Amino acid sequence: MSSLALFDLDHTLLPIDSDYEWGCFLGRIGAVDPVRYEARNQRYYEQYQAGTLAIDEFLAFALEPLASNDPAVLDDWHRRFMTEVIEPKLAAQARDLVRHHLDRGDLCAVVTATNDFVTAPIVRALGVEHLIATQAERRADGRFTGRVAGTPSFREGKITRVDAWLASRGQRLDGFERSWFYSDSANDLPLLERVTDPVATNPDPTLRARASAEGWPIIELFA
Repeated sequence: MSSLALFDLDHTLLPIDSDYEWGCFLGRIGAVDPVRYEARNQRYYEQYQAGTLAIDEFLAFALEPLASNDPAVLDDWHRRFMTEVIEPKLAAQARDLVRHHLDRGDLCAVVTATNDFVTAPIVRALGVEHLIATQAERRADGRFTGRVAGTPSFREGKITRVDAWLASRGQRLDGFERSWFYSDSANDLPLLERVTDPVATNPDPTLRARASAEGWPIIELFA
């Protein structure tokens, strides 16, 4: 069986946080109130970094603009978001890391707490087929509801979602001889502790300290 390579997205394969930047982008184009929305966006971002984020509260905030707008409009906005914000940040080092595992024949997936509407085009641009993200619920007509479908892909929820994804393929995490998870964040310690090869990637101070104590590799993809 091939090995498994899992990647966090924000501040791991990207040098930015796509969730936070999407909120900033919505403010810049006038899709949300630029003062009130961006203040809350900043507050939630700081809570995430501090490890104190209440995920359900944040997702109600983050998914509301999806529910308030037509999917075709959202898609137009996202194409502009990709061009203006994401594509300039797609670094060769991140692409090379992904390509290294793909060339080995490893099963690769991005595992991110950011919702699938924001992240799916980014993950495709990175050349990764499989995405395990927080799922924004849609109605039969394609409009978003503003709710989450299933378990958010956050902290222990990443383990739940990875296990479910692998089960759908007839596989198990412990069935792989080697499994990597690359992440920058201490929020991802639950999944980092489950793989055979945790890699602290552009790590925050808490994860850097843990990785140093455990002897985990530490890599820096971005200057």
